[in-house]
Amino acid sequence: MKFYKNILNKNDLKVNKYTIKGKSTIVDTPLGQFVLKKNEGNNIYRYLISRNFDYFPKIVDIDDDAVMFEYLDDISYDDSQKAFDIIHLIALLHSKTTYYKEVDADEYKIIYEDLSKKIEYLNNYYLDIINIIESKIYMSPSEYLIARNISKIFECINYCKYSIDQWYDLVKDKKRKRVVTLHNNLDINNLIKNKNSYLISWEKSKIDLPIYDFVNFYNKYSLDFDFDDLLIEYERIFKLLPEEKTLLFILISMPEKIDFNFNEYEMVKIVRKFLDKIYKTEYLLKANRKDEETNQEAI
Repeated sequence: MKFYKNILNKNDLKVNKYTIKGKSTIVDTPLGQFVLKKNEGNNIYRYLISRNFDYFPKIVDIDDDAVMFEYLDDISYDDSQKAFDIIHLIALLHSKTTYYKEVDADEYKIIYEDLSKKIEYLNNYYLDIINIIESKIYMSPSEYLIARNISKIFECINYCKYSIDQWYDLVKDKKRKRVVTLHNNLDINNLIKNKNSYLISWEKSKIDLPIYDFVNFYNKYSLDFDFDDLLIEYERIFKLLPEEKTLLFILISMPEKIDFNFNEYEMVKIVRKFLDKIYKTEYLLKANRKDEETNQEAI
């Protein structure tokens, strides 16, 4: 705990007990409990306060080495509601930190080419996989699952092929892009509920396109929550631009590369989860199209 010595001494705090929790250290002192974290040097908390976003535990003190936070008791409640609160806060974060940045001449082209190569690689990969599976006299249960659903896998890939061209047509002549501060570390365990909701673990925050927080959260929890409602809540606060939403749907629709280096029992679970995500994403895209059509009719 030598690392936190200066900030503790500066605040005249005598520590009775240290508790390490992830990358944080909770200290018990005669003046109460506090949370200490390493200062990553990105000034993220000062910047967020300057943008009127203060949905993180109150900072007691900060120096070059460490940040000291007020300790908050975390109320235990339903994970689905937690997910909703996280998306609500992320939408607020993005709305309060958004600005436009000039785009380098080849920036969008590089994204387009990289994603196109990845899509083509996945297409060839699953062509090879299904050819190997169909050449066998007896399929394993996991192979049978893939064979039964291979058309759905290629539907995803073809959707991505078509949509990446659409996306590039939308952005290729743009000179600016909209960027925000990303939390970039969204997890159910990184939300604290007390009098208000607070996001913690900001050490990976960065500036980039707003969709990446939603994409990362979706890829982690796609089978756990209703992302149709979560996307509606996000866009209620921070409406995505057409090119942003197109890229978001491409990134969540792109099938992962299945790793076959597991025993058959594990492979069945992996393939089932892989397929469930594909079907869940298809539902989300259809629900979004229906919502947009309903909104257009209402105008």
